[in-house]
Amino acid sequence: MGTVVLSAAVVLVVLGFGNPLYWLAAVAVLFLYVRYGLGTSATSTPSAPSAGPAPSAAPAPTSYKAYRQRRDTQARWERRYRRERPLESRRQERERGT
Repeated sequence: MGTVVLSAAVVLVVLGFGNPLYWLAAVAVLFLYVRYGLGTSATSTPSAPSAGPAPSAAPAPTSYKAYRQRRDTQARWERRYRRERPLESRRQERERGT
């Protein structure tokens, strides 16, 4: 998908030497691709929003030991966040409760 968008942008830039509106179209195509097209694929399905923290970009664990290690690390970060930012933590808990 990225190569198609980049190829289209290059073609629009080349055509833009005759008509500058094509340059604007190339910028618009690149902007829309960066804004909405990056990171999406045809096979991805939207997931329901979770009540917990946002999922990390780390790949899924391949073993139970890796899963436990990642889960324990995440729990440590969450405890540290609650300890260092008590007011923000309470506000987030109130928002989650309603």
